[in-house]
Amino acid sequence: MENWVIKNRKADFTYIMEKCGISEVLARCLVNKGFEDPKDIETFLKPSLDNLYNPFLLKDMDKTCHILKEKIAHGKKIRIIGDYDVDGIVATYILYRTLKKLGAQVDYEIPDRIIDGYGMNIRMVEEAKSHNVDTLLTCDNGIVAIDQIKRAKEFGMTVIVTDHHSLLETDDNTVILPEADAIINPHRRDCTYPFSGLCGAAITYKLAVALLSQYEIPDKEDYLRELLSYTAIATVCDVMELIDENRIIVKHGLSLLKDTRNIGLLALMDACQINKKDLSSFHLGFIIGPCLNASGRLDTAKIGLKLLLSETKSEAMELAGELKNLNEARKDMTAKYVEKAISLIEEGNMLDDKVLVVYIPECHESIAGIIAGRIRERYHRPTLILTDSTDYAKGSGRSIDKYNMIEELSKHRELLIKVGGHPMAAGLSLLPENIDILRKALNENCPLTFEMLIPKITIDILLPLGYLSEELINELKLLEPFGTGNSKPLFAEKDLTIKSIMIIGKNANGIRLRVRNPYGREMDALYFGDVDGFFKYISDKYGPDEVQRLKTGRGSNLKLTVTYYPKINEYKGYKSIQLIIQNYR
Repeated sequence: MENWVIKNRKADFTYIMEKCGISEVLARCLVNKGFEDPKDIETFLKPSLDNLYNPFLLKDMDKTCHILKEKIAHGKKIRIIGDYDVDGIVATYILYRTLKKLGAQVDYEIPDRIIDGYGMNIRMVEEAKSHNVDTLLTCDNGIVAIDQIKRAKEFGMTVIVTDHHSLLETDDNTVILPEADAIINPHRRDCTYPFSGLCGAAITYKLAVALLSQYEIPDKEDYLRELLSYTAIATVCDVMELIDENRIIVKHGLSLLKDTRNIGLLALMDACQINKKDLSSFHLGFIIGPCLNASGRLDTAKIGLKLLLSETKSEAMELAGELKNLNEARKDMTAKYVEKAISLIEEGNMLDDKVLVVYIPECHESIAGIIAGRIRERYHRPTLILTDSTDYAKGSGRSIDKYNMIEELSKHRELLIKVGGHPMAAGLSLLPENIDILRKALNENCPLTFEMLIPKITIDILLPLGYLSEELINELKLLEPFGTGNSKPLFAEKDLTIKSIMIIGKNANGIRLRVRNPYGREMDALYFGDVDGFFKYISDKYGPDEVQRLKTGRGSNLKLTVTYYPKINEYKGYKSIQLIIQNYR
């Protein structure tokens, strides 16, 4: 069951259309996104690199550049400490390449997801000391590494933190910062940077811009444009809001990636059969990102970093193949344990729970968060997936808009060994015997009502098929890149007759329909979702005979109302408009 709502925001659309030279459909989409002022619309539709902010507005940027220049000049050994996800890999890459370019004595370390956990630990600090490292430079971590940085300072090391995660706060809202020599984090209360939504790699990009501004090198501008392209990958993959600076970074970064000369990225695109010309935020978030992430999940994130650093085509092809295979293994594991989770929920009397707490002891802990996300999507409920670790159970949670997961988990700290995260996602560890107690506690004290668990589908415009044209679809591309904070518009059409239907996809995971609207306009429509659920819906509504008629190509009189986004399909030089169905009823 879903609650469908049309946005229907009011504005002077004629004025917007005339001032901005756009169609009514695009004007309505922009108003639904909160844009009415023609100047704001112009800025949004044509994001300019000139609107990127001065990196020296970041607190401690001056200090960081001064320290690094001194260390480079005196040949001091610098070690970068990154993270095992895409953001951490790209941030490490940006810092490593840049410092190498400036002649620094630099190496890197990335923690192991299973052995080390997130961020810098004491072992890594002590190891750095034994290797005569003078300076530790973190990226995408470090802001809560209080004890680790204290230990480094006891060793007499210089420590610079670059991070974008939330600060450590006490119960009385006092902020605790590590004893680092410099801390760049836009969330600092004393930082006046205009935009706090940057990912870890974007902050290292800002550092690279600031640092390089103090050196004379011949290919500086080209190099910084190249770095921007990698920053776009991290911004999308770390699910940052695609607004303000992030929109500029991703819009221009995608354009630059289409001409990338990075041997590793080219090999990965080839391995994944991505056409560079069609590269979009979807490819970054759902193909390239997961391949880079798979190395940190099932092996070591250093494979992903080595791919980006590849200097020969043969090395790049080998590493790209390895990453693709790791991601395929990750996908198979995910599918297996999503099915297991569904079975545990539906056979274990959990369908009445408002918060799903599912314990799968044998599941690989690195994919718990992905499974939690899939289960959350299926049942539209906050979901925790827990697995067995060495000494206790570990897990990840994914939430829905109306449920602050970290706040609710924090109410039961006495049951937990460790907990961290934010309103929409969390990580935790606890003793296995406390899992059922936690499940009961979260559900007994749950602020959600069952009405809140009904998914809300927000439609931009009721747009009959007759309005669709190649020109309109190309105009809608001005709204790209799509992602968090800038969702793809959603259109709807009523009473579509299904002329024919065909199951498609290697794993029968899609449906191609030929549909006709009440005015006789026909086109193809694709649905990639729960195929079995689609046919069950038809069977429950119209009977099993109607499903058989559809599957055997005998046509049907049943009608569907759908939400969709249009695309242009090009095959052998022939172009046609297709609907990509999102929801149906």
